[in-house]
Amino acid sequence: MAAKPRILTDHKDMIWSLIPLIAICAVIAVVSGNCSVGLTGGAGDDKTPAYDVTAGLTADAQTMTFPIRLPETPKDWKPNSGSRGGVDGKTVSNAGYITGDGVYMQLSQTDATEDSLVGYLSTGQVLGRGVAEVGGAQWVRYGADDGKSVWVTDTKDTRIALYSKANESDFWTLASAVTAAKVLTPRRDRPVPTG
Repeated sequence: MAAKPRILTDHKDMIWSLIPLIAICAVIAVVSGNCSVGLTGGAGDDKTPAYDVTAGLTADAQTMTFPIRLPETPKDWKPNSGSRGGVDGKTVSNAGYITGDGVYMQLSQTDATEDSLVGYLSTGQVLGRGVAEVGGAQWVRYGADDGKSVWVTDTKDTRIALYSKANESDFWTLASAVTAAKVLTPRRDRPVPTG
């Protein structure tokens, strides 16, 4: 059979040429384990490395002028990020977690005011949703127009906020953990070894 003249080739010929190539690439990706398809899963199924939240918050405690707490989260929660931000000339320490349901939840700690912290977390309109008493601390609850919630408590030296689309039980879990957490000791307050 004679080859088709180049002038008669069109986009259909190119598509039929690419289909086997795409199929071969897909087979190689699946066999090598570099991709997977999943319709369900939780935080434990995530292949990205976990963030060392202990080291991150300890570093923040050593450099920031306000107390930092390190909550003990459930075993099926995975810390996945940490950052520092700023609002109204104050620093904000952020730590992110993936809950057991696979939802992202942010913990923010700062010496800025509650209003500034809420505005930092949610740029849209927020409405008060009452107060929750968790572990002896009062958490003011806000609902944001993006479907997320913000919970804020004031420990006199620090404003602590939780921000997420997570369900209320996850907010209670993290709020309890933060309330029960001890303040990390800043480097300047640690005893200097002698001898």
